[in-house]
Amino acid sequence: MFVLIVGCGRVGSSVARSMLADGHTVSCLDQDPESHARLEVGLDNSWEEAGGQFTVGTALETQALEEAGIIEADAFVAATNGDNTNIVISQIAQRRYEVDTVIARILDPLRAEWYREQGLKTICPTKVAIEMLEDKLRGVA
Repeated sequence: MFVLIVGCGRVGSSVARSMLADGHTVSCLDQDPESHARLEVGLDNSWEEAGGQFTVGTALETQALEEAGIIEADAFVAATNGDNTNIVISQIAQRRYEVDTVIARILDPLRAEWYREQGLKTICPTKVAIEMLEDKLRGVA
């Protein structure tokens, strides 16, 4: 499977390394060239030598998405630090490029639910944290 991940912070880079280790073809796109270093954490050689691809560019620009391989992508993960960016680029991947699996990280629980109801696969770390904290508190009471 060809996976394109946009955003190589702690989340995006960890998912990228995991998918590459599972044998998938992985391409990452980030506007910060320094984020490349996160991809190599724990690797014995460079990200590219391990089989990964890294593109510096702005995810809202179709040229950058295409350079990163969105046309060939089977799966797309929007993991930037901005909900608006993740929502827009996920819709671009889903509607314009017809990527089979599109997943957006959305921090705002209400927005994540609304977009999920519209057919976008969303992950909401804020909601997960709330549920975990509530469970822990209920376990103490």
